[in-house]
Amino acid sequence: MFIFSLIFALVTSPLWPLGPNPLPGDPYIIVNKQTNQLAYFQGEELKEVHTVATGKSKELTPEGEFTITVKAINPYYRKKDIAGGDPKNPLGTRWIGFDAEDTDGRTYGVHGTNNPYSIGGYVTQGCIRLENKNVEALFDRVPVGTKIWIVKTGKTFEELGREKGVLK
Repeated sequence: MFIFSLIFALVTSPLWPLGPNPLPGDPYIIVNKQTNQLAYFQGEELKEVHTVATGKSKELTPEGEFTITVKAINPYYRKKDIAGGDPKNPLGTRWIGFDAEDTDGRTYGVHGTNNPYSIGGYVTQGCIRLENKNVEALFDRVPVGTKIWIVKTGKTFEELGREKGVLK
């Protein structure tokens, strides 16, 4: 009876994972700071590549593999108290936050922009900036829990995808 109670407690505990972990074939994102491009993989295929903006300096956009933890439509811009949906909001129409540097997904993210001319440049405070139409499409395709890998390299997305096991 004790073992049954223990198993029941573990399964119903809020510490137990709430959903499946990312599995092979799940969405995966790679950002290459050297080329300022984002690649979206799904089902062992490279589906699309978009030009992005990244940090003004190398260290501003953190490198490593992270997990998407937060998603928001018309995100609020805390730094300057600008409401979501306001044309002055530099975060654009979508926020896809990830847990870089032990943050909760509200500090670093892939987001839209109110300045499409900045795309392709090294201009952000650490986030990854996409055109609104592209971040809106990505937002709909990637669930919370999706992995994002940020690197600075001369390798192709195909090479990086194979290295991570996303492509065969």
